[in-house]
Amino acid sequence: QVQLVESGGGLVQAGGSLSLSCAPSGRTFSTYAMGWFRRALGKERDLVAAISRSGGTTYYADSVKGRFTVSRGNTKNTVYLQMNSLKPEDTAVYYCAASQAIRLTPTEGSDYDYWGQGTQVTVSS
Repeated sequence: QVQLVESGGGLVQAGGSLSLSCAPSGRTFSTYAMGWFRRALGKERDLVAAISRSGGTTYYADSVKGRFTVSRGNTKNTVYLQMNSLKPEDTAVYYCAASQAIRLTPTEGSDYDYWGQGTQVTVSS
């Protein structure tokens, strides 16, 4: 069974920080590009950040550039999303996903093959 488990979500005041992690199980994801998506209430799911298989290439949505950082860990291919200077509009359920697509940092949800269950991030004003 392939599984991605997100953790680290919670409630934080605007301007604060949170760090999310995505831990794989059932398979190594070293050969997969990884992405973070989020879905706010009443809105579609959007890509937040993506990282290549090697970790050498990253992509960020314009809305989070300069505030969020995606990285790959050294064990069990865990992926992290460091979120700084959080804004109320960052409130959403955050999902990690794994992609077998050829491009280094896939940007479409349809490019991703495995998905986590999501973790809630709430940013208060």
